[in-house]
Amino acid sequence: MDPERTVVIATTNVKKGGEMAQILTAALPGLDFVPLSAFPDMPEVEETGETFLENAHLKAAATARHTRLTAIADDGGLVIDALGGQPGVRSHRFLGAGTPFEVKMARILEMMRDVPEEQRSARFVCAVVIATPEGQMFACQGACEGRIARTMRGSFGFGYDPIFYLPELGRHMAELPPEEKHRISHRGKALAEAVTYLQRLFQVAT
Repeated sequence: MDPERTVVIATTNVKKGGEMAQILTAALPGLDFVPLSAFPDMPEVEETGETFLENAHLKAAATARHTRLTAIADDGGLVIDALGGQPGVRSHRFLGAGTPFEVKMARILEMMRDVPEEQRSARFVCAVVIATPEGQMFACQGACEGRIARTMRGSFGFGYDPIFYLPELGRHMAELPPEEKHRISHRGKALAEAVTYLQRLFQVAT
């Protein structure tokens, strides 16, 4: 791997990693985006941060140190106002990390059953951090506003996408094909900002 053109996508979530690779490769075809699975001896990074940004920082920094390559990591989740910000930074670990998202979503819909439409506001939030082996750090953030629906709908995406309703589009996040989702999603917005930093870092053009 050429350190002058290689970026490690620091996530063990295959679906998330694939989405990040798709967005970044389309924007920066001159760089090689390598999955974390290419480094089987990479130790697991505990997400002990209290914010999305802290967790992204932990993952990116640890990966850059271990691989001696530039790394990019994200952390994100669903923030629901009526639930006091839950599941928030614990989105992946809500009801247990191994619990299927269908179960997590069903529980949230149950918790929100009596919440009226005007109080169902929510947002997806994403923090992205780029780390270099030399210790440089670049942070980006993105958010996507919406509401919690009353049913699960759609087969695209992953995680909580089926219960996240986008009023301006009249569709759930999981009803958007990848290209459309990337334009408006929290991760798409944060990665668009990250692309600017990667351009400068590697001196490449989009």
